[in-house]
Amino acid sequence: MPGPRPVVLSGPSGAGKSTLMKKLLQDYEGVFGFSVSHTTRNPRPGEEDGKDYHFTNREAMQKGIENGDFIESAGFSGNLYGTSKSAIEDVQAKNLICILDVDIQGVMKIKETDLNPIYISIQPPSMEILEKRLRDRQTETEESLQKRLEAAQTDLELSKEPGVFDVIIINDDLDKAYEELKAILSDEIKKVQEAKS
Repeated sequence: MPGPRPVVLSGPSGAGKSTLMKKLLQDYEGVFGFSVSHTTRNPRPGEEDGKDYHFTNREAMQKGIENGDFIESAGFSGNLYGTSKSAIEDVQAKNLICILDVDIQGVMKIKETDLNPIYISIQPPSMEILEKRLRDRQTETEESLQKRLEAAQTDLELSKEPGVFDVIIINDDLDKAYEELKAILSDEIKKVQEAKS
């Protein structure tokens, strides 16, 4: 029996992807595995190398991209981000549902591979609410905030194209969004739980 299908979670910064993902990983320990992305940006306070991201330098990452070690990669705010094939294989080797957290560019690149994940877009109820959430975090300069909002606008436009996502979840209520997410993934969750029992 083939392992469970991976899950690609996408959506603009501030839509609630990380919060929903953390809940899944907590509530279903031993079912989901997070594909840890690589980045050339510096760690934020509290972030751990190998857990939140694989922190690396531009030269090493560029070389990996050229060697075809990454299933997707993108530049944002002067930094590189990417998902390595080995990060996905590590999770799949444990027969876990691999969660990938990627932007819309990453989604388009993964569509060109044979990964066959479930594509889910997590979206804010409105741009105004998204802007408020990002401002409330107080982690952005005005310039980086504007860049994130521009990226979000592009993200939301592209996600409307038919066939890009299997499901779009509007996160205006975290509990409701989480219930929707669990319902979409219930078949894959059962596969893993049955394989373990």
